[in-house]
Amino acid sequence: MSTTVSRDWLAGLNSAQRDAVLHFEGPMLVLAGAGSGKTRVLTTRIAHLIDHHGVDPKHILAVTFTNKAAGEMRERIARLLGTEPVGMWCGTFHSVGARMLRNAAHLVGRTPSFTIYDEDDAIGVIKRIMERLRISAKDHAPRAILDAISDAKNALVTVAEYEAMAKDPHARAVAPVYKELEGALRQANAVTFDDLLVLPVRLLQEHAHVRAQYQDRFRFVLVDEYQDTNRAQYRFVKLIGGEHANVMVVGDDDQSIYGWRGADIRNILDFERDFPQAAIVRLEENYRSTPQILDLANVAISPNTERRGKTLRSTRPPGERATVVGAYDDRDEADYIVEEIALRRGSPGGRAPGQSLGSGLTLRDFAILYRTNAQSRALEESLRRKGFAYRLVGAVRFYDRREIRDLMGYLKLIANPNDDEAFRRAVAAPKRGIGDTSIDTLAAAAHAEGLPLLAASVRPDLVASLRPAARTALAEFAALIGRLREAAREASVDELLRDLIDAIRYGEHLKSEPDVQDRLDNVRELVEGAAEVVADEGGEVGLTPLDHFLQRATLVTGVDTMDSQADAVTMMTMHNAKGLEFPVVFIAGMEDGLFPLSRAFDDPPMLEEERRLFYVGITRAEQKLYITHARSRRRNGELMPSIPSSFLGVIPPGMLEERSTMKLRATGRSVMPHPSAASRRPGARVSFAPEADAEVSQDAPRFVKGERVRHGRFGSGTIAELSGVGRDTKVTIDFDDEAVGRKRLVVAYAGLERGWD
Repeated sequence: MSTTVSRDWLAGLNSAQRDAVLHFEGPMLVLAGAGSGKTRVLTTRIAHLIDHHGVDPKHILAVTFTNKAAGEMRERIARLLGTEPVGMWCGTFHSVGARMLRNAAHLVGRTPSFTIYDEDDAIGVIKRIMERLRISAKDHAPRAILDAISDAKNALVTVAEYEAMAKDPHARAVAPVYKELEGALRQANAVTFDDLLVLPVRLLQEHAHVRAQYQDRFRFVLVDEYQDTNRAQYRFVKLIGGEHANVMVVGDDDQSIYGWRGADIRNILDFERDFPQAAIVRLEENYRSTPQILDLANVAISPNTERRGKTLRSTRPPGERATVVGAYDDRDEADYIVEEIALRRGSPGGRAPGQSLGSGLTLRDFAILYRTNAQSRALEESLRRKGFAYRLVGAVRFYDRREIRDLMGYLKLIANPNDDEAFRRAVAAPKRGIGDTSIDTLAAAAHAEGLPLLAASVRPDLVASLRPAARTALAEFAALIGRLREAAREASVDELLRDLIDAIRYGEHLKSEPDVQDRLDNVRELVEGAAEVVADEGGEVGLTPLDHFLQRATLVTGVDTMDSQADAVTMMTMHNAKGLEFPVVFIAGMEDGLFPLSRAFDDPPMLEEERRLFYVGITRAEQKLYITHARSRRRNGELMPSIPSSFLGVIPPGMLEERSTMKLRATGRSVMPHPSAASRRPGARVSFAPEADAEVSQDAPRFVKGERVRHGRFGSGTIAELSGVGRDTKVTIDFDDEAVGRKRLVVAYAGLERGWD
């Protein structure tokens, strides 16, 4: 390709974008504001490296956070070049990590056909380890144990380090499970999501020849969404790119919203600490939103202190002010949003007052964003009453549906006969006369022999104590898996699935289930999806079509599968909305205790992250933004009073168009109090209704499970359980003093102090 084509690429870039694209060697930090064209910068720079500087694509590693973004990046680069960039690695941290591990599986105690455990698989392993260690699931929830181990792994905290730091009862329960987990995963030839980040780091740190191989292979490293990297991802980038320092990271410190799962905003704030010679480019021209929306975003984020600072500037003509709407309750709020969609869309009833958007809006042009998934219920009911199609992003994934998990269990076991979680799932679907007691007996014998369940099921001495019918059923099941495993060497994945479904008569099994037609349709969709599977370009060691299909299915997210062309209103949490954009956006539930969450008022870094999440929500809107809040909201079956979010208090008068619903006006309280930064401290509870309880938090209880607290008489302890709402909130605490033990207290009377060690 000619340099003339390259100059054409540059012609459409603004000066800051051009600086980023033309940068050749050395580190670079690109601070890319929302809607500033960062994907265009990344893809154009890669094309420029290949076309202008003659860099072989195999020397380029591009990492992003979603499979969808990675796919779009590959497609754009191919369009720019006019050909596929053969040899370039482009994917998520997890998919790149999986590829590296399959290339060197023996160095981490696995084979290339290892299984990637999702959360349910991992919790299953945790439960069985807890049973062996006699750790009560009532005292320590398996999910909480897994979360603690996940946090430790992503922070690169080893088992020995965790054991040394385990001081409270919960941590002391986690430590032995963490220690046992690695052995269990090795035996199952499996890894967790977290291992896809941690094990590649271990590979690079502990094996100099592997590190040298990847440093030599990837001479140019580009990382998108760098503000969301955690400790493991940060180390991964440093280990691969630290030697040659040709590292370009792109991100927005104002959109760092994953601190709760280990992301560290300091990675982007302190980039020059690791790369002192880094060039810095700020992308501040926004191509997405109107000036009114961006002015609001700039003001909303301004109170944050943990930021480098930048000001978004719109390239679009002026539009409407954002509208803030007070509603009577959450149902009234939902009805208002749906009616406004009908008006904006041009349904019977005419256009919305002051509407300046162009005509021709469809349902897919509208998005409803909220802080928590629980808020979707009232919105769904209102949309259904109106007859509007909608899609929930982040709800039950296709691959999490029971019938799909059943068949995936078989495929996982066929690919990896050491996978005990897959064995347990497959052997029970459909039922074949092998009860839980028989499986538990087999599992105990297998564990004693150090064998996986499938291998143990064909050992006469290990099944001798089982009923004859169970022994026969196990033998038939093992024979079926063996036959399908042999067939998988030649058959495509869809052929394998059809053979499996016929062999176990799964269609007949589903006929006794509710929603049988939906389940059968899902099975057909699984088979059709499997027919489209082809191995990745370049190939991976040990990656068969079945391995590839299982890896893709395990790593897919709700956003990855979202059909952008479906004519339906999109509903999702603001975390899921990251990276998306819509002509009209509604942010629902802007109330203290819900957004921001009440516990954020006692945690300044968390409060800043909540404000960044608000900023993300605002900047999803292209043409029109609505912000709604309710005077009361149903939580845990109880109608609770609420007040507008303190985040609205920094917005100057006149920047927002203020409205209230007809139902709220009918109560005589149509003027909603506007929380002013000058008149109230963040987190102060203000009542705008005489009957409202000013001390009741929208997010009650404000304490969380696993939190450290202190009681005036009983001393320090760890919260084990929470129940009730408002003044009836009760808390169960494991006190450090064994003479005190476990106590159940009423929060309103206990006088608990938080944060004690």
